[in-house]
Amino acid sequence: MAIQQTAAGIVGPFDGLDVPWLLKMRAEVRRDHPFLIWAPFDAPARHWSYGEFHERVGALAAGLARRGVKPGEYVLIHLDNCIEALLAWFACVELGAIAVTTNTRSAPAEMEYFADHCGAVAAITQPAYAEIVAQNCRNVSWMAVTSHDAGAAPAQAVARGDSFESLFADSADRPRRTTDPLAPCSVQYTSGTTSRPKAVLWTHANALWGAKINAAHEDLHASDVHQTYLPLFHTNALAYSMLATLWVGGSCVIQPRFSASRFWGVAREHGSTWTSTIPFCMKALLEQEIPKDHKFRLWGTAVNEPPPFAAFGVKIIGWWGMTETITHGIIGEVDQPNIPMSIGRAAGEYQIRITDDDGRPTAVGDTGNLAIKGIPGLSLFAEYLHNEKATRESFDEHGFFLTGDRVERLTNGFIKFGDRAKDMLKVGGENVAASEIEQVIAVVAGVREAAVVAKKHPMLDEVPVVFIIPHGGVAGAPPDLQDRVMAACRKGLADFKVPREIRLVDDMPRSTLEKVAKAELRKMVG
Repeated sequence: MAIQQTAAGIVGPFDGLDVPWLLKMRAEVRRDHPFLIWAPFDAPARHWSYGEFHERVGALAAGLARRGVKPGEYVLIHLDNCIEALLAWFACVELGAIAVTTNTRSAPAEMEYFADHCGAVAAITQPAYAEIVAQNCRNVSWMAVTSHDAGAAPAQAVARGDSFESLFADSADRPRRTTDPLAPCSVQYTSGTTSRPKAVLWTHANALWGAKINAAHEDLHASDVHQTYLPLFHTNALAYSMLATLWVGGSCVIQPRFSASRFWGVAREHGSTWTSTIPFCMKALLEQEIPKDHKFRLWGTAVNEPPPFAAFGVKIIGWWGMTETITHGIIGEVDQPNIPMSIGRAAGEYQIRITDDDGRPTAVGDTGNLAIKGIPGLSLFAEYLHNEKATRESFDEHGFFLTGDRVERLTNGFIKFGDRAKDMLKVGGENVAASEIEQVIAVVAGVREAAVVAKKHPMLDEVPVVFIIPHGGVAGAPPDLQDRVMAACRKGLADFKVPREIRLVDDMPRSTLEKVAKAELRKMVG
C-alpha cells in the first residue's frame, strides 16, 4: 500500500471514523427511517430501514468472515443494481475486506483481468453472470450467486457456486476491527488511455469524503428521497447518490436500471425529490408525459440548465468529477443562476488549474487542460492499485492530478467542458473537439444521438466521422436526414470540422453510464 499516514499532529476530518461507523450511527439515530427502497420492475417495492439494513450487513459481514475472508483481501462484486449489491459492499468494508465493484457489461477477458489483477479471494454475482465469472475468475476460492437477476423473478436454482443467502451468519458475531480512515475500502476499475483498465483505490476516508461533500454540493437533507438507477458499481450512483443519502439520513430509491416508462411512476410513488441523471436518460424522458405533481426539486447532470430539458420544470445543476476525485471538482450553484451548458465553478474543496499545452494559464474564452489538486486518500483517490508507475505519472511535479479533460474558461469563474484529450481530433494541424461537432448535429430534427470519432487520413492526419442514431431508427429516418446534417455542419462549423462521412446506426456500443464507447467506434472506421 502506498497510502501515506498523516503527519504527526495533523487531524483529518474523519479521524477515528470509517464507513461502518457512518452506517451504525444512522441505524442508531434514524433506526426506523427508510434508507433503501428497492423498486424492482415487476414486483412491489421493498423498504429497508436504517436499522434493518445495518442488521443484515452485520450478518453478512459475520458470514464472510466465517467463509474465511480476511481484512485486506479483495472480494469481487459483479452485480447489477439490487439490494444484494449494497449488502455485499457494506459487509466487505465492515469486515475490512476491499469491495471490488465491476461493470456488468465487461467482456470475459476483462473479468479475468479484474479478478487476477486485484487477487480476489471470492466473487459475488447473479444468475446471468454466474457462468462468465466461474469460467474467467478461476483463482477465487468461492463464488456466491444471488437468487435472481436484478428486477426479475428468482431463478429456478443456483447455476454455479453457493447461494448468496447461505453466506449470512448471526449479526451478533459481526467482526470488530480497529478503525482506520486510511485503510483501503473499495476498488473501481476505470478505462484509461493505456491498454488495461486502472484500479482506482479508495480509502474509508475517501468514501466518507464522497458522502459528506456530495451531500453538501447537492444540498441534500434528511427529508430528501434520491431516485437512483445509474449503476451502483460506478462512482456516480455509489457516492453521488447512495453515500450522500446515507450521510444526511435520507432515503434512496434503487431501481434495477434506467427505464423511461417506469421513471415517473416510481418518482410519484415514493415522492422522489432528487436524482442524478445523464443526457441519455433525459432525452428518453422527454418522450414520456411529465406529471405536474412530481416532487423533484433538483437534478444533477453533466451540464447546468440544458435548454432542451427545461420542460421538466426542475432546476438542473451541472458538475464534473471522476472516479479519482470521488466527488465533484467543478459544481453548479444550487441557489444562484448558472450559465446554461456550463459545468459550474471550481469546488471550494479543491484547486483547479486550466493551462495550455505549454503550461501557461488560459484566458477567458480559451480551452485548456484541466488539472485538480486535493489530498490523496481523502479528497483524491489513494492510488492505482498495483500500478505505482501509473499513479506517479498521473500527477505533475506540483501535485496536481492530470485529468485528461479539456475545458473552456467562461466569465465569472464558470467552466465549460471541452472534451477528453483523447477525443480531440487533429485535422490538418488543427485541433477539433468531437463534442463541438456533436452539439451542432444533436439539434438537427430527426437526430436522437450523435457521436464523432477520428478516421485516419493520408494527408490531413485525421478527419471527423459521425455516427447517428435517428429517431425511429435507421428504417424510420427521413430520406434527407444526412443532407440536413451536412447543411447544419457547414453552417455552424469551420470547413475543416465538417464530417467527411455520416453513418446511420440503430445503436452504438456503450460503456459505463450509457456513454458511447468511442474506442469501439474508432475500430469500426479503421
